[in-house]
Amino acid sequence: MHSLDSLDRKIIRLLRRDGRMSNAKLAAEVGLSPSACLRRLHMLEHSGVIRGYTAIVQEEDEERSVVVIVQITMERQTEDYLRRFETAVRRCPEVKECYLLSGTSDYLLRIVALNAVDYDRIYKDVLSRLPGVLRIQSSFAIRSVIRPGAPHPVDEPAD
Repeated sequence: MHSLDSLDRKIIRLLRRDGRMSNAKLAAEVGLSPSACLRRLHMLEHSGVIRGYTAIVQEEDEERSVVVIVQITMERQTEDYLRRFETAVRRCPEVKECYLLSGTSDYLLRIVALNAVDYDRIYKDVLSRLPGVLRIQSSFAIRSVIRPGAPHPVDEPAD
């Protein structure tokens, strides 16, 4: 991976905001010619700084659903326990994200439920049946402040 300069960081910042931005517009925004901008973009992709592009799709009834952040504490932190848990949690469509943590909890999950009653079902039928789980702590999100793909009302500081 190469060292990023201020132009590279600006290209990345603009593409995070709009990954479909044309090269001509990107070049104009960063103050480069289109060919120089395209060379930098290809270098960022080739070096692995930019690993890909994705579409962020609104989930059904996303506006009416509830997001629940769940902390999972495992009975044990052995490789076998972690592997079995991770294999099982990958099969749960309600779990949108799962992170192995350091600290007081072992895993952090982001779950999208239709409502509190639906989350109760997910808690009883899914989370409590995951292998090796000792404790489940759930927090309901009140509102989204920053979310992938959502525009940020305040731009990041200039380089």
